[in-house]
Amino acid sequence: MPKRDYYDCLGVHRGASDSDLKAAYRKLAMKHHPDRNPGDKQCEIRFREVNEAYEILKDPDKRAAYDRYGHAAFEHGMGGPGAGFGADFATTFADIFDDFFGMSRRGRGTGRERGADLRYNMEIQLEEAYLGKTAQVRIPTSVICEACSGTGAKSGTKPKTCPTCGGSGKVRHAQGFFTLERTCLTCQGRGQVIDDPCQVCNGTGRVTRERTLSVSIPPGVEDGTRIRLAGEGEAGLRGGPAGDLYIFLSIAAHGFFQRDGADLYCRVPVSMVAAAVGGEFEVPTIDGSKTRVKVPEGTQSGRRFRLSGKGMPVLRSKQMGDMYVQVMVETPQKLTKRQRELLAEFEKLSSTDTHPESAGFFGRVKEFFGNKASSA
Repeated sequence: MPKRDYYDCLGVHRGASDSDLKAAYRKLAMKHHPDRNPGDKQCEIRFREVNEAYEILKDPDKRAAYDRYGHAAFEHGMGGPGAGFGADFATTFADIFDDFFGMSRRGRGTGRERGADLRYNMEIQLEEAYLGKTAQVRIPTSVICEACSGTGAKSGTKPKTCPTCGGSGKVRHAQGFFTLERTCLTCQGRGQVIDDPCQVCNGTGRVTRERTLSVSIPPGVEDGTRIRLAGEGEAGLRGGPAGDLYIFLSIAAHGFFQRDGADLYCRVPVSMVAAAVGGEFEVPTIDGSKTRVKVPEGTQSGRRFRLSGKGMPVLRSKQMGDMYVQVMVETPQKLTKRQRELLAEFEKLSSTDTHPESAGFFGRVKEFFGNKASSA
């Protein structure tokens, strides 16, 4: 039975690039892999065809020979794939195996491991969030061992290349027609072994110390803001790169202001008389100053007054939020006899014009009950 054209087998044209060839191969190899199609002889045959085609076309010299002579270029012992898949195929198929099982083959073992990231929770006041600040924090963390300069080996010695994996951190095991890669048990994937470990750090290349760091908090930070200090986390094992330190900010509850984004809110009680005839009062602002708020005649409880630009700064911006003052009309308590008389007199002199909302509401109530009585 004549062999199928290699380009047709991979589903690519003759001018396909190396990346196109590899992409087509990966897709088909995954699709027809025997582990995905147990007992399917057709998929097994197709899988071998795909591997044979890619084994030839991925090599520039073999591809050139195939383009000129076709399958005849590899007959009669001329280096064709009939004798089985070589080491190059094992490397290529390892990539497919990694994609199939979700494994990673990035990099080789170096013995150097990145340090862990650290978290530090910090509470600040609302005024500090408004102004910004520079804070000092003390953090117990792992730092590079000075005795061995982070290598983990005793002074005067160095880590050695792992004899089992040759420094790769992985070992290969051939199983049938494909090769598996696993973490080297001798060096635990580090690629290096230490015969004489440092006595100060016990071969880890780091020791625990308390460090004092300066943290710059910009104006306008909100509750939950995260500040990253690159490289200020734990030192890496055996000279590996340090992790990062993350400062998580929380803002303490304020006694006067409530915050919503860049805007501030406060509630101010005013007397019934001031709300009725009008007036003004002073309120503090977040910057430490004061501002006056005018209350017009007939102000109702719950009315808000907006003070533009008196709120919080917007983080990393020149914009400012607003401040909202909500007026709460206070009903007088513990009245004297004379005060009660004056209020009673005022009530007698009141009309629908002085209490339009009350008059309107009770008018609707009267109309409602009147309609119910007429329909009964």
